[in-house]
Amino acid sequence: MNRMLLVDIGNTHFHIYDGKKVEHLNYADAIEKYKEQEIHYISVKKEGLEQIASFSLWKNISSFVHIDGEYETMGVDRKSLCLSHNEGVFVDAGSAITVDIVENGIYQGGFILPGLHAFVKCYGGISPALETTLDKTLDLEHLASTTKEQISYGIIASIKALIKMHSQGKTLYFTGGDGKFLSSLFMGAKYDETLVFQGMIKTIKDKKYVNNSTS
Repeated sequence: MNRMLLVDIGNTHFHIYDGKKVEHLNYADAIEKYKEQEIHYISVKKEGLEQIASFSLWKNISSFVHIDGEYETMGVDRKSLCLSHNEGVFVDAGSAITVDIVENGIYQGGFILPGLHAFVKCYGGISPALETTLDKTLDLEHLASTTKEQISYGIIASIKALIKMHSQGKTLYFTGGDGKFLSSLFMGAKYDETLVFQGMIKTIKDKKYVNNSTS
């Protein structure tokens, strides 16, 4: 496990963890930089991985990542995220916002929302008059008085309310590009961009993955 490189391959980027920091690279740059190094990776993508599948030092451990209670089409990144702690509410705020609940190591279910960017973009699809950007500095204690503020309020307040409704005193764990911002809306919430990698490490340590597996 010393200096093992772990990679979470998303829809647009490689997220690479060296045990100290997380690096986010596009596909071409990540492959060029790390193609000669030993990698253990998971991937939500099923297509377009032919090139890395040919790398003898790259091992795909996606099929070994499991959590009790998972459903058949649950993304491997979400399963790995939920494995990072034995109990809690796990929020991955990226292109979509996934919210998953775990109790005593067993997956209870969850829900999926559009990501913040997708939320804002959909308003412009309703009317050009509603095209705007998100105001993350908005005070949710007061009703908004401009179009931009009201759209921002509707997005942020609804996400906060839905997550709060299902947290029921559990610890909230956030990751993903907008995770740090969303975590700031909840007292005691924890933001950690290594959560998915912690789940990968647990999978490997629990011997759910075997070293002679093939990618």
